[in-house]
Amino acid sequence: MKDMVTLGRTGITVNKNGFGALPVQRVSKEEAIRLVHKAYDGGVRFFDTARAYSDSEEKLGAAFDGMREKVYIATKTAALTVEGFWKDLETSLAILKTDYIDIYQFHNPAFCPKPGDGSGLYEAMLEAKAQGKIRHIGITNHRLTVAMEAIESGLYETLQFPFCYLATKKDIEVEEACSKAGMGFIAMKALSGGLITDSRAAYAYLAQYPNVLPIWGVQRETEMDEFLSYVENPPVYTKEIEAFIEKEKKQLSGDFCRGCGYCMPCPAGIEINNCARMSLMIRRAPSAAWLDEAGQARMNKIDGCIGCNKCKAKCPYGLDTPNLLKKNLKDYREVLAGKTVV
Repeated sequence: MKDMVTLGRTGITVNKNGFGALPVQRVSKEEAIRLVHKAYDGGVRFFDTARAYSDSEEKLGAAFDGMREKVYIATKTAALTVEGFWKDLETSLAILKTDYIDIYQFHNPAFCPKPGDGSGLYEAMLEAKAQGKIRHIGITNHRLTVAMEAIESGLYETLQFPFCYLATKKDIEVEEACSKAGMGFIAMKALSGGLITDSRAAYAYLAQYPNVLPIWGVQRETEMDEFLSYVENPPVYTKEIEAFIEKEKKQLSGDFCRGCGYCMPCPAGIEINNCARMSLMIRRAPSAAWLDEAGQARMNKIDGCIGCNKCKAKCPYGLDTPNLLKKNLKDYREVLAGKTVV
């Protein structure tokens, strides 16, 4: 039996497999269209993208040409001005080949846009809704404070927030507050940026929350097949899965990089969103994929860190990113030298 979810007062009801379209930036247009069509044919109806995701919107627009009314599309603007807001919205509408967006979201703002705050952003959202260009107003964030402020404001119909089986007590409180407020909860980073490799456990955990819609970021058909199999046969949260998750939490507790990429780009060319979590990646995936010449070249760039601390200032999780990079490089080199076995 299908697990369904209604996104709060939007009334949007879909199965618990949302499509996160960030990774389709990395594949060709033809591959992306094939992947999106496969998701649709398998029952997926909710697709999330963003103006900031390079050609992701373009690929979704091509995939849904002629079938727009059959799906729900959410996209985002990171604009800080009213002029930028309208430019982003009109661009998204044109590229997505549509005259409306189902859920238009502020993309990880450092503050919670509100009427009268001087930015004019929320007023622009209201005007866009009045014009019929957007149907629902949402916000995405990685910050607990901004997320809670958005919920308490009553101004937003959905919140997109990092949520997976590694969720902390405070993360769970955000979801609970969302549910009480009648706000839809869209779970980003449901696989914690690739650190979570057991999709059954990931799905079963989130299925416990009736208000949560996870958006899975996939770029391969094999990954899509995995999640589509859960549409008709959802994994159940068992004692075995619970024990597995507890073990995972112990291994992944503390300060670890989620790979969100908000620290990027790096002035020194360091691929921070992968390098700052390399110690975990080489232990949770086939290490050879990260230890080849290309991988070593990426990690060696950490030596060129200029100490600007921009990554530290941008991190929504408050991590000491420069120090984390150095720790990962030290461990990486010990693995390469055979001093540490993974």
